[in-house]
Amino acid sequence: LAPMFVEEPVLPEHAHALAGLVASTTIPLACGERQYSRWDFRPLLEAGVSVVQPDLSHAGGISETRRIGALAEVYGAGLAPHCPLGPISLAASLQVAFATPNFVIQEQSIGIHYNAGCDVLDYVADPALFEFVDGHARRPLGPGLGVEVDEAVVREAARRGHRWRSPIWRHSDGAFAEW
Repeated sequence: LAPMFVEEPVLPEHAHALAGLVASTTIPLACGERQYSRWDFRPLLEAGVSVVQPDLSHAGGISETRRIGALAEVYGAGLAPHCPLGPISLAASLQVAFATPNFVIQEQSIGIHYNAGCDVLDYVADPALFEFVDGHARRPLGPGLGVEVDEAVVREAARRGHRWRSPIWRHSDGAFAEW
């Protein structure tokens, strides 16, 4: 096998183990979806990770994610934004991706199992904007982030309310599993 990278090989609280992992494998390591600023990413880059994965919704938005990408470039690392959330986050991530020279790949959750009944594209006026063809996305060209939210659908969803809760996954022995 030749994986592109191994994602989140340790929990954030065990980042001290990253340098040893990097030294023990030729497989690139990626992490950072639960880091929040360029200052959180610096120790990961110093440990030798190959790819950083900031989540724009948590890591200070577009500006801070661009700074994180620039810092990663200094260390010879790539940027692969983490994006399991909605269409606005994905549109913002794509804008950063198209403007970042060390961009690697864009994570997204269109059609993923934990969005059943409430998919990322349900609130978008034109879902075709996020069609990935042969693994590639088109750059959104509309004003702002390039995506238009269907306000009527959002209002109807707000009227209905929701009972969504973060999923809890367990291993076969009953132990909690990571996302």
